[in-house]
Amino acid sequence: MIGIHTNWTKPYKVNIGGEYRAEDFELFTTVLSVLKWKEKNGPIVLYADKTALEYYKKTGIIKLYSDVKELNVDCEINPNMFWAAGKLFALREQRAPAAVIDTDFIVWDSILFDKLGECTVIHFEDLSPDVYPPAETFDMRKEYVLPDFNMSLKACNTAFYVIKSQKLAQAYTESAIEFMKNANRSEDRLRYMVFAEQRMLNMCADKLGIEIRAFSNLERLYQDGYGFFTHVWGMKQQMRENASLRKSFCCRCADRIKHDYPQYSDLADKILTGSI
Repeated sequence: MIGIHTNWTKPYKVNIGGEYRAEDFELFTTVLSVLKWKEKNGPIVLYADKTALEYYKKTGIIKLYSDVKELNVDCEINPNMFWAAGKLFALREQRAPAAVIDTDFIVWDSILFDKLGECTVIHFEDLSPDVYPPAETFDMRKEYVLPDFNMSLKACNTAFYVIKSQKLAQAYTESAIEFMKNANRSEDRLRYMVFAEQRMLNMCADKLGIEIRAFSNLERLYQDGYGFFTHVWGMKQQMRENASLRKSFCCRCADRIKHDYPQYSDLADKILTGSI
């Protein structure tokens, strides 16, 4: 199964600025995510904009990928509101079947793809109103009409999902991109993005009569998910604030790379020492 990694740097430029560079723990998870996917599940493609491609070339990470493609995101998309839009544009270009994988998400073992349905996500999200408010709360252009979706469906966590149906991939990316293009400017960096990326996947599937399944649930992932999956999203801010935690995490990642992929020991050392 082809995996997809995406790096769209425009949100970084508008929120942080300066020369683009990834943090050490992000580089480690990216490397492990790529290498483990290739070892256990198949080729993996990087979709990245020009800035990210140059950075990955400079660091040497680009050579880990099975293929590399330049990512182009429509200039109408607000990078502050829709910081994960690159994933949707990448999926639009990459025909299903495919696995969409965040660069901070690691799949440690083989997946039995033949046993999966048309779309399988890592887990579902309950519709907490502070994160997933009713659709009518969004400020959209007057000419935009939201499709007649079932708004009671749970959201999908899209840190990792496998999508087999090209019909669903097309309907989902078209609907989400249309929503992003027609959203009026807002300082809300959460609710608009997760509506487009996480709620629309299940709603588009429902319109097509496709059932979305989940690999696990959030409770199980917290209990034993790290045996099969690792997602460091919730740990990033902790590592930024806790130097000891950050160092421990990075050392463990470096050790794992050296043990499983000794040919990349130099790359692990460069990330660890900040010389990359």
